Amino acid sequence: MTKTLSLYNNTFFLHPTGAMFWEEEDLLVISDVHLGKVSHFRKFGSAVPQKAIAGNFQKMNEVIAFFEPSKIAFLGDLFHSSLNKEWLLFENWLENISAEVILVEGNHDIISPLKYEALGVFLTPEIILKNFLFTHHPEERYGYFNFSGHIHPGVKINGLGRQQLKLSCFFKSKDQLILPAFGEFTGKHILIPQGDDEVYVVTKEEVICLNH
Repeated sequence: MTKTLSLYNNTFFLHPTGAMFWEEEDLLVISDVHLGKVSHFRKFGSAVPQKAIAGNFQKMNEVIAFFEPSKIAFLGDLFHSSLNKEWLLFENWLENISAEVILVEGNHDIISPLKYEALGVFLTPEIILKNFLFTHHPEERYGYFNFSGHIHPGVKINGLGRQQLKLSCFFKSKDQLILPAFGEFTGKHILIPQGDDEVYVVTKEEVICLNH
């Protein structure tokens, strides 16, 4: 179901939801949920299913129940835009979360920090723990392995004939891992692996390494 990475003698589990769990720090990492995006699209006439709103919260509950973390870090773009009715759903969801919640601010996070702080969510531009740097945008910094989001990485897989699948993935290079977008209807940016890059495709049931 999950795939395991060992980095600097630390263990990280890649989950089919697109989340990652750092065992030694009991930390669950989620990127680019884009809460509110479905409501935003529906408001302007897009035919996005209403059930997609609940889908994000169901996925978060699923992965939290699986790992039972003491800390949850969102790597930016937790909310897609300004306040809408999904903020109330987020407030209600937080009431049932016992873990400490941290938001690494992303470019879409325009809601007032005071709103988050009132809910007990800690905001920060980045997290540094041991040899690891957690940011929203991918970043290279000497001496650190970087975990980030923002890109919404995906890859193309060729099937029989001219069939092609576009799948979300964890995209790993030498000193960096870009997490897939966690949220529903977030889209994908297709990346092409080079050299020693590793691609971990996300399916509903498992994470599959394409390099092995």
